[in-house]
Amino acid sequence: MAAVLSAERMWVETFTGLRSTQFSRLLKTVRERGGNGTMQGRPWRLPLAERVLLVAVYYRTNLTMRQLGSLFGVSSSTVCRVIQRLGPLLALEPVSRPADAADRLWIVDGTLIPVRDRKLGASSRNYRFSANVQVIVDADTRLVIATARPAPGTTADAHAWRASGLAQQCQGVTVLGDGAYLNCGMVVPHRKRPRRPLLAGEEADNAAHRKVRARVEHVIGRMKNYKILRDCRQHGDGLHHAVRAVAHMHNLALAS
Repeated sequence: MAAVLSAERMWVETFTGLRSTQFSRLLKTVRERGGNGTMQGRPWRLPLAERVLLVAVYYRTNLTMRQLGSLFGVSSSTVCRVIQRLGPLLALEPVSRPADAADRLWIVDGTLIPVRDRKLGASSRNYRFSANVQVIVDADTRLVIATARPAPGTTADAHAWRASGLAQQCQGVTVLGDGAYLNCGMVVPHRKRPRRPLLAGEEADNAAHRKVRARVEHVIGRMKNYKILRDCRQHGDGLHHAVRAVAHMHNLALAS
């Protein structure tokens, strides 16, 4: 029995990037959100734990439906239904304004995610059809605070930020952004003026700004260990659900 539990634990950690205790917390969240449904009608072939594991493995590895079906012993259509049903339930919960907002520092940045949905993506600067996703990260804890709905990859970060509605969640919080977020109400680097170099103090400010803002780049890099964010084949709201689920799993792995 101990050998079986050890094998299951190793399997979970290998394919999802989560320890067994972290996966248990994810499973509890899905169950509390109604992942088992009403338990009426035709029962699922897999128990809830294996269905949640299937979705986590899909986001981590980006295997095809047919490959996942062979791995879990179900049909590819069942895999598709499981992902569509449980994917939204793995999503990161919206974060309300913290009580100590004045003392918090959040960082925002946009990232391009290659997509197959031509209605969602656009041919962007990485020469692929991509979507622009805005991500807010807490500078101290490196936890993901919120993510925006995807915008076409040609959308400038400042425009994507204004259209995302995330600014309302940042009321009273100091938000750091790069030079692309000029006039968005954030702390941005000093800009060089024509034929006028930056002052010594401004150079030091920009260096400190870059050092702190690098944390959001590290977080986005860790999120892209989940290969669904390197080539998303989902259409419609599939990418939005995938980003929020990956952010949730990233937070579980970091906070535990």
